Amino acid sequence: MSKVKVGLVQMSCTADKQQNLEKAIVKVREAAAKGAQIVCLQELFTSLYFCDVEDYDNFKLAEAIPGPSTDELSKVAAELNVVIIASLFEKRAQGVYHNTTAVLDADGSYLGKYRKMHIPDDPGFYEKFYFTPGDLGYKVFNTKFARIGVLICWDQWYPEAARITALMGADILFYPTAIGWATTQDEATNVEQYNAWQTIQRSHAVANGIHVVSVNRVGEEAGVKFWGGSFFANPFGAIIHQTSHNDEEVVVQELDLDKSDYYRSHWPFLRDRRIDSYQPITKRLLDED
Repeated sequence: MSKVKVGLVQMSCTADKQQNLEKAIVKVREAAAKGAQIVCLQELFTSLYFCDVEDYDNFKLAEAIPGPSTDELSKVAAELNVVIIASLFEKRAQGVYHNTTAVLDADGSYLGKYRKMHIPDDPGFYEKFYFTPGDLGYKVFNTKFARIGVLICWDQWYPEAARITALMGADILFYPTAIGWATTQDEATNVEQYNAWQTIQRSHAVANGIHVVSVNRVGEEAGVKFWGGSFFANPFGAIIHQTSHNDEEVVVQELDLDKSDYYRSHWPFLRDRRIDSYQPITKRLLDED
């Protein structure tokens, strides 16, 4: 299909896991009613962003994937004939947990999962305490409506991840996200950080000639104001639509996948890659002979 209608759900969350799941399902239905064929939910949407502290009790939030949440969402996907991209806290085994996104096709079938590769550890974002780095590699999923790639939040800052996912044939690159401002920061710092976050993702769209869809949460949790600002970017990095920084929103946007062919033909960055010269990038630093 050359054109696909993509929905994003930007919402706030509570401490009640089932309540968050039910709320997300209501919003998926809203997106479907607006014509969405693919709907992306934000990072870890079934809970508050618990990584603001290192607390062993938070491991109780994790579940198997596939598991209870994907089972419920699969029914909704099949009923509505929509693809659902669902970011969840995965319990892989006793003591092994991942930040994982499951993809459910429009017939309700489970297509697979991507495990977050880049794990941050910053004040208020203590993800290394909870998540084992992904070991499935980068992934694309052949859904009913498009071949999609999924990366997760901190992956946003790494052009290598976007490039590899694009080279695997993704038509659209999705980033479920949970990121915001410390409430103690000044306005100039907040603006600078948001602009950097959006710019790096727009650059992935430009460099790879594909649409990028970034889906963030809103609301204030434990000293962080999640900044919303979810957006769609076209294959040359232009913002098609951006949500507010404060409100819950369900937005549906039609994306023309043929635009990739146009931009890649006129600005052939993939053609001109010098893959013979890139071996040094596999080193941590180039500070030794």
